Amino acid sequence: MAELASSYSRERELAFFVVNFGFTKRDYNELTEVEKAFIYKAYETKLVTEMTHLRNAVLNAINNAFRKKNKKFIELFKRKQAKADKEYNENAIKIIKEMEKRDGKSWIDRIYKEAGLKRPVKPGRKVGD
Repeated sequence: MAELASSYSRERELAFFVVNFGFTKRDYNELTEVEKAFIYKAYETKLVTEMTHLRNAVLNAINNAFRKKNKKFIELFKRKQAKADKEYNENAIKIIKEMEKRDGKSWIDRIYKEAGLKRPVKPGRKVGD
């Protein structure tokens, strides 16, 4: 039986590449053995990653379904704050300060107006400052 199975190994490999990657027989024949090995490994890594994500999603859904009342949902993916671009922020602050010297702080009032909000008044500050 093993001898019969090994005689069809090339056909089995061709079928794998056709079904999973849409290769033609010509495409498959152009691959070297090393390329095939790397493709197999990349495919295996992809499958493991997808299954891990699926497992995590199912476990998260089960935990959320059976959580206690008024307890927050557990997020599937933790949100990570992107690191700030220090140079960009410094340049933006410099530009804003130049605009404020030139035009005043009327841009803040425009933002509140466009948002349909009333600008809060701090104690000791006049409206329009």
